Amino acid sequence: MTVALPVRAARARGTTRRAAGARRLSTKARVGALICALFVVAAIVGPMVAPYDPSAQSFAPVDILHAPSMAHLLGTTARGEDVLSQVLVGLRATLVLGLLTGLIATVLAVVVGISAGFLGGFWDEVLSLLSNVFLVLPALPLLVVLIGYLPQRGQTSTILVLSLLGWPWGARVIRAQTLTLRGRDFVAASRETGERTWRVIFFEILPNEVSLIAASFVSTVLYAIGTSVALAFIGLTNFSQWSLGLILYWAQNGNALQLNAWWWFAPAGLCVALLGTGLVLLNFGIDELGNPRLREAAGRVRIEGRAWRPADPTPVVRSGATGATSATGAPAARSRER
Repeated sequence: MTVALPVRAARARGTTRRAAGARRLSTKARVGALICALFVVAAIVGPMVAPYDPSAQSFAPVDILHAPSMAHLLGTTARGEDVLSQVLVGLRATLVLGLLTGLIATVLAVVVGISAGFLGGFWDEVLSLLSNVFLVLPALPLLVVLIGYLPQRGQTSTILVLSLLGWPWGARVIRAQTLTLRGRDFVAASRETGERTWRVIFFEILPNEVSLIAASFVSTVLYAIGTSVALAFIGLTNFSQWSLGLILYWAQNGNALQLNAWWWFAPAGLCVALLGTGLVLLNFGIDELGNPRLREAAGRVRIEGRAWRPADPTPVVRSGATGATSATGAPAARSRER
């Protein structure tokens, strides 16, 4: 006799597990956080453990464009510089630039977005107009023009320009979320009890936008790192301070690809790619943590040894007694009639 399997109980248990683990980071976020943590540690200790001075040159034939060896684990450049030392030192500068740019741009986005969404009226129109003006500006050409004409091309000028052009996207999203929260009952109750505006913003609005602000920060850091590497690659950078983009610039100028000196550009390019991957995974995980729909879609239930997603079709399992198949939701009588 064939009977329907107790998959509804399995679904209930899976739902309980998802509810219990809803507040935990997903696998994507954990992997992304691990990758970013490894790069942060490398940026902190890298300059201290670098085996050579990254700018030290050697014109001995044995040290020019030498492939990776025990003396130089990542090889040398056309001027005899150690590539590993350049990567370890340049990683800190690139990561610091991205984090500072993300912090400044996120603060601007939070201030503008929450002010426009919560205050409304005249302030909403003015701040929304300001955001729209910065959104329609061509970012990369404007960056090239501004940084190219600045008297100093150090990290400070790059951070300021990137922050100035990197806040509007986050401000628009935060404004939209603030407009939604402004009409909620708990905000209206706070106003009715006489709470001041700053208390409503800091204790009622901001706590409900933490995941959104964190996602905006991670996105801005990714944008800043990618853009700074691109600017350094075309020569708009401070040549006295090593960064991942500057390594790629000198590799391109030295025709590393034509000379088949892959060790000159591959480590820096791989660091940029891995760092970007870690930030993207972390951003996806933060989105799932703050969005119940994404979290529900990413959840899985294990039924009969197989993982099922909520969006998957109704599973059909095979009964062990008779070998007949039955849908998970079918009643036992229907299975017996078959």
